[in-house]
Amino acid sequence: MRPFEYLSPNSRTQAISLLGATWGNSEILAGGTDVLALMKDDVLAPKRLINIKDIKDLHGVSSNAQGLRIGALTTLGDLADDENVKKNYPALAEALLEAASPQIRNLTTLGGNLCQRPRCWYFRNGLGLLPKDEAGKDLVADGQNRSPDILGHEAPAKFVSPSTIVPILVAYGATIRLEGPKGKRELPLEKFYVIPKSDGEREHDLRPNEIVTAVWIPPASDVKAAHYEIRQKAAFDWPLAMAGVALKMRGANV
Repeated sequence: MRPFEYLSPNSRTQAISLLGATWGNSEILAGGTDVLALMKDDVLAPKRLINIKDIKDLHGVSSNAQGLRIGALTTLGDLADDENVKKNYPALAEALLEAASPQIRNLTTLGGNLCQRPRCWYFRNGLGLLPKDEAGKDLVADGQNRSPDILGHEAPAKFVSPSTIVPILVAYGATIRLEGPKGKRELPLEKFYVIPKSDGEREHDLRPNEIVTAVWIPPASDVKAAHYEIRQKAAFDWPLAMAGVALKMRGANV
């Protein structure tokens, strides 16, 4: 592992001030289940690692008339155990339980899960988001593309988000909140995922000096939702395909 600076701010403002204006120089440490693995494999080599675990207002789940607010540092385990989630968003609770083993759920944060990097074999082996051979030919189209990649579109990047809770959150109409030096912004969760056109870009609509602060889900009292995955084995594994659907009901009518 390469040497790096380790800092632990205790406020959003401090954390944001420590982030750089370009990708690569600094990384956020939340649960650490993804970023530390990428650093050990030399896929990421930040000069500064910013631990945000001590920012208290990024933890916890709360609800009001506008819906459910989930702090970005809430673990998947705590979210799956939340009584409000189990009662009012049962498809999300099911997806959370399937998202990882109990040990990983107790470490992984919601924000980290939504921002985790692709599971593409080539990216994980240090070849970037747009891997090409020496002749400039796309390696993914004719290579190892069974589970981590998506084909059939014209975009140069061919991978899917590895977050298995994103589809059901999108189905429920979730929004994601971000904060940076220019203030706060909010966007529908499905708009958070973008297709990079170069290795200098990332697959999230997140600027290098921004952090995810929360996810909001609107009330779901009139929603019927379901989550489904197909895996090669029943034990914890990355799904080969998954779906999330939410039907807004008016009595017995969709």
